[in-house]
Amino acid sequence: MKLICFYSYRKSSDPLLKFPLYLCGLALRIKMNFTYPKSEKLKSKNTIDLLFSKGKSVSKYPLRLVYVNLDLVNETLLKEQLKMGVSVSKKYFKRAVDRNYFKRVLRETYRLNKHLLLNSLDKPYAFMFFYQSKDRLTYEEINVKTIQLFEKFVNIVAAEK
Repeated sequence: MKLICFYSYRKSSDPLLKFPLYLCGLALRIKMNFTYPKSEKLKSKNTIDLLFSKGKSVSKYPLRLVYVNLDLVNETLLKEQLKMGVSVSKKYFKRAVDRNYFKRVLRETYRLNKHLLLNSLDKPYAFMFFYQSKDRLTYEEINVKTIQLFEKFVNIVAAEK
């Protein structure tokens, strides 16, 4: 464990409040990888076909996560533990602008919360992440639902072991 200290100044018109502010705390994991690299993107047609033919599903309204264990795929050059794709239905959002917005939000919530998956999985998985509703939730609501969905998935995988 390392000790992290942040140094900043409070901004105020009161001269007594213009003093250095030290915020110190223990960090268990300093370097978190909050990226979504190209190698993590689900692009393989074979993997996508396998995902929809033999994949299992977990839902937390309005999100759905379809997953498959990549041990079933004969990909010897597997670099990443996770492969993720996102999808928003044209049925619910006719305009591409709206679909692209929700795809960006799904990718961002995955990027920020993928540590929940990485810390608890020991096998490689492929995921397809769906937004399945006409309801236009805010980013914060989608982020909360994503966390709940990932926790539900982790519990299901832990129960399968």
